[in-house]
Amino acid sequence: MGATADNGLKIVIVGGFGVGKTTMVRSVSEIRPLNTEETMTRAGETVDDISEVRGKSATTVAFDFGRITLDARNILYLFGAPGQERFWFLWDRLFSGTLGAVVLVDTRRIDDSWYAIDRLERHGTPFIVACNDFGDVRHTHADVRAALDLDPHVPLVDCDARSRESSKQVLITLVRHIKNRYAGQTARAVASPREFA
Repeated sequence: MGATADNGLKIVIVGGFGVGKTTMVRSVSEIRPLNTEETMTRAGETVDDISEVRGKSATTVAFDFGRITLDARNILYLFGAPGQERFWFLWDRLFSGTLGAVVLVDTRRIDDSWYAIDRLERHGTPFIVACNDFGDVRHTHADVRAALDLDPHVPLVDCDARSRESSKQVLITLVRHIKNRYAGQTARAVASPREFA
């Protein structure tokens, strides 16, 4: 954090294996991201199902880390969580102290997103869902909402994780969602203070 920065704000990007989490952190970070990608080997093919992610040659084995300076006093830290089930135990630690999360979705493999949504809901962590563009047939937002059983208040957006501008818009959507969520809680607390006494 810079010498004048007071606030480090943490956002986590989660989702299934090969949905573009590392790509998103790389595209939007102002620094060269720290990543823990390792080359995938034949031995790993028996552990990670790569049938739906042909051409993937590396995989995250811990987490990705990037940074965005918002202003002189606020810095956004981005953490990309590994998507394989064998690394899910790391997620609860990554969620600690998190402002909010992006659930990145490949609509060809929507089942891979349920665990992330379930964990975030259990933690009470605000999140949005971003459908990464892999150039295939697009599903309507209504179809994705129904498949993920998303609450109506959870924002759902399309994105291209390779694009800095698109990834930035995803983060802006998340920050607005968090702001609206906490503004609503504050308004309710003022309107009925006994509930919070």
